[in-house]
Amino acid sequence: MIQLKTLNKKQLEDFVSSGEFKQYDFLPITEHRAFSHIHNPKATDEQTLLILAFYEGKLAGYMGCLPDYFDVEEAKIRFAWLSTLYVSNEFRGKKVAKALLQKALDEYNNHVIMAEFTKEAEIFFNHIGNVENIFPKNGKRYYFRLDFATVLSEKKSWIKTFSPFLTFLDNTVNTFIGIKNIRIEKPNFRFEVLNTMDADIKNFVSSFNSQRNADEINYFTENPWVLEGRKRDDNYFFSSYAEVFKYVWVKIYDDQGNLETASLLLLRDGHLKVHYMFSTGDPGLNRFIQFLNIFVIQNKIKMMTIYSETINQKIKESASLLRIYEKDFKRDYLFRKELLKNLPKNFNPHLQDGDGDCMMT
Repeated sequence: MIQLKTLNKKQLEDFVSSGEFKQYDFLPITEHRAFSHIHNPKATDEQTLLILAFYEGKLAGYMGCLPDYFDVEEAKIRFAWLSTLYVSNEFRGKKVAKALLQKALDEYNNHVIMAEFTKEAEIFFNHIGNVENIFPKNGKRYYFRLDFATVLSEKKSWIKTFSPFLTFLDNTVNTFIGIKNIRIEKPNFRFEVLNTMDADIKNFVSSFNSQRNADEINYFTENPWVLEGRKRDDNYFFSSYAEVFKYVWVKIYDDQGNLETASLLLLRDGHLKVHYMFSTGDPGLNRFIQFLNIFVIQNKIKMMTIYSETINQKIKESASLLRIYEKDFKRDYLFRKELLKNLPKNFNPHLQDGDGDCMMT
């Protein structure tokens, strides 16, 4: 028999503050992730943030929910991004995942979306039915440095035997890449790199139509789900720590000294993502791509993933971004049809790469 328990803001805070969340065989959430959920500016006090599934009294799995809403004709259409779905191996085949998904649907009146999900979660979500893949994004992953020692070892455990050779190969090739990049000149336009949003960025971002406003974006960068450090939560099976995890704001100015582009980047262990981009037009985008090339070189970025078709098209047209390989990627957004029925025809949510829970990991 499966028993389900839902936790709203107050209940989740009590659950974590009391230490109760540590008593199980595995962690259903980390402390810093819990408090990020609790203070989510788009979440109401009553909305469910975490669902626990118990089987014969033992924690069998959990699901996280990230509340959000669409502003439609001065009304708020509330929904949740389904953020984490985990079932312990001990309870596979007990229909725990199905029960968790159904409970999330019930809690949010079927107003839910999934993005960046595991294959297993996608299968369960589609199996429940009444789902439509809408607003998909065709993206690119750009590679700038070799990392065979890590990538190949993760795919096949026996390859770890050859790790010293692969590391030598990576270092040799990357040394030549570094020597070649020494000749790259710094852009001849003004730009700034900041660790936090300033007043200029806030005012600039506020002039654009975006699913998240400047304050909301700022909130999530200040309340991350992943912390920097070598520490690990071995009993938590989603992201919680990384050696490098930092958000970076970029400001790019036109020839007259006016701010023309502001972008939020996330750098995690050599992987760069462009989560938000706000620009006044092509000149700013072209300068941004030139900036990216310098940023990639200076920070020894291994790869960069971008789902913005506008930016990727500009990269294709430009010779500024020096890469050794690129690969197509796709991000699907699975909407429950009940949510779609409450949105106007031809509704455009203006989703950027960081919307949903994507910017948090």
